[in-house]
Amino acid sequence: MNIQYHETTKTFHLYNDSISYLMTILKNGHLGQLYFGKRIRDREDFSYLLEQCPRPMTACVYDTDRTFSLEHIRQEYPVFGTTDYRQPAVEIRQQNGSRLCDLTYRSHTVTSGKPRLAGLPATYTEADDEAKTLCITLEDTVTGIQADLSYTIFAKGGVLARNVRFANNGAHSVQLTRAMSLCLDLPDHEYIWQQLSGCWARECHIHTRTLEPGVQSIGSMRGHSSHEHNPFLVLKRKTTDERQGEAIGVSLVYSGNFRIQAETDAHGTLRILAGIDPETFTWKLDCKQTFQTPEAVLAYTDKGLNHLSQTFQKLYQRRLARGFWRDRPRPILNNNWEATYFDFTEDRLIEIAAKAKECGVELFVLDDGWFGARSSDNAGLGDWKPNKDRLPNGITGLARRIEALGMKFGLWFEPEMTNKDSDLYRAHPDWILSTPQRSQSQGRNQYVLDFSRAEVVDAIYAQMADLLNSASISYIKWDMNRSITECYSSAWPADQQGEIYHRYILGVYSLYERLTSKFPNVLFESCASGGGRFDPGMLYYAPQGWISDNSDAVERLKIQYGTSMCYPVSSMGTHVSVTPNHQVFRNTPLHTRANVAYFGTFGYELDLNKLTPQESEEVRKQITFMKQYREVLQYGTFYRLKSPFDNNEAAWMTVSSDQKTALVGWYRILNCVNGCFTRLRLEGLCPDYRYRNSRTGLFHYGDELMYAGLITSDETAGQLPPDITPYTDFESRVYVLEVMDA
Repeated sequence: MNIQYHETTKTFHLYNDSISYLMTILKNGHLGQLYFGKRIRDREDFSYLLEQCPRPMTACVYDTDRTFSLEHIRQEYPVFGTTDYRQPAVEIRQQNGSRLCDLTYRSHTVTSGKPRLAGLPATYTEADDEAKTLCITLEDTVTGIQADLSYTIFAKGGVLARNVRFANNGAHSVQLTRAMSLCLDLPDHEYIWQQLSGCWARECHIHTRTLEPGVQSIGSMRGHSSHEHNPFLVLKRKTTDERQGEAIGVSLVYSGNFRIQAETDAHGTLRILAGIDPETFTWKLDCKQTFQTPEAVLAYTDKGLNHLSQTFQKLYQRRLARGFWRDRPRPILNNNWEATYFDFTEDRLIEIAAKAKECGVELFVLDDGWFGARSSDNAGLGDWKPNKDRLPNGITGLARRIEALGMKFGLWFEPEMTNKDSDLYRAHPDWILSTPQRSQSQGRNQYVLDFSRAEVVDAIYAQMADLLNSASISYIKWDMNRSITECYSSAWPADQQGEIYHRYILGVYSLYERLTSKFPNVLFESCASGGGRFDPGMLYYAPQGWISDNSDAVERLKIQYGTSMCYPVSSMGTHVSVTPNHQVFRNTPLHTRANVAYFGTFGYELDLNKLTPQESEEVRKQITFMKQYREVLQYGTFYRLKSPFDNNEAAWMTVSSDQKTALVGWYRILNCVNGCFTRLRLEGLCPDYRYRNSRTGLFHYGDELMYAGLITSDETAGQLPPDITPYTDFESRVYVLEVMDA
């Protein structure tokens, strides 16, 4: 790992064992992009990578040089309105109405480690030798605006973390109307674009398209990262697959409105921009004030999509998630929501919890309906005090009874919302986001609290902290069930209303930071009607998230497969739920529901009392299995083997760090007869180790399993014999492969 600056050629070279990143100071003082990709040897002069020539219809920076047009030069942080007609990384509206700026090189520093971002989530280091950070200071001499471009290269992995900090050192305030976190100009556009998109109950489906001339983008203007598009992008070469080939990944560590876009110009070059959505953002930057963009994480591999995903997964698991639960196996839980919804009493909850404990569950979670005047979704949000009609002993008494059973206790909150039928709203009707003299939209009968205001965040913190101080609560499920509309705050002047979306997210982050600091041993799980805010920003505060309200095992194959493109298995909330499933009304076998949910945090979303004795015994065995292997399942190296988007079968696997244990999940969606013989080529095993297959008792060397494959054929390859238990749709297996004699 090193950061070199070659003075004679004004070239920066950031590199480690995996990647190189090259920039240069252009003759107009702007920064030019030279190379990003596989590690190359350092040298003094890489100027040949900066290609220039005169072109028709080109505006040039200098009268005497027809080759120097920013329209045809790859740049690091392009500005609006000069000789570059492509989408810029920054726009600054000044008092005279101009949006032109000229950010030129002033200085740079190199430091060990990685500075924290004030008020924002970001990757981090625990020792200075884990990373180095280059900060390049650019300045616009007319306005006095300073931009500090930060680049952190980690010692291990093909990862570069980037952000930008603006400071107004001038005599007048300005408006930032665009402040992207990352620009990457690439010399060609011969990539396939992959995104994670969907909607409620089918989040993070993988969608693929070919880049064409013009702008293609994903983003959100909903006030949160959204179910529709995850803030993540893959650019892969046409021949790249899970096992081999080049790919670039872009991930934004942010939970609010965002945009990630690709612009292909007429000459085949490609510009990637990532950051806060510019359509819903302005920021008044007064004199002596600063503005910090969110962090963008850039990754490269030449070893296929699994390797790219593992790069993000390892970084986010160890150096984005934080705290007590970061490295610990997650407790197996039982959530009461789909078991009771709002219809429960304290004794009913204890009845459900007692059965869960009998089966081996470690954590019981009380979901919505425990507070205020809450008996439906029409009332109570914002009044975070127990409903004594339902819980006569309060949360303190209920938690005590749960712990007396031998389990930990968890609780649901939705701290960012209120109902109009609540004491909070009646006392503070101006605390919701709403525009004067305009109608107020509602979703799920609720309204969004104005978290851009410190007093609102303080009031919610006080209620939550009082409850956490008074009751033994080990887990919090933090939900958020509607998007922002009428985004106006009565606390801010007219020229700062463009800041409210971002200030809202900063308020969410500040509440998370205060609670996780005050109660460091509490496990937080983020939720936003499922995956509506499942993003890296949330992972910084909550090491796991509820990836979807759709708990159907078949649908979860696609959701979990897609989510694994960027996120670690330890971050994915996965539950076994009742059948018929409450979202798609599908009946799936109990073992398949568990076989999917094993590859996540694992829990149950049902009343175990309603199972048959045989099913209860199966649940006990599932929990025993999960406890035995959950460290490998949650913290092993994860590989996607067969995509549910393309096949009737799906498969994935995880391998322990010592390569002595592997678990393979295999899933057949629809049954067949007289079908094909099937096998899986596995990944990540040690070729020289002998692995015992738990299902067959046979031993195989790792090279056999990786190159010849694991046989998954069953009797459906022919005519099903009459003397075996018939297979059905939605069949699945988990193969345990363990080294007996390494």
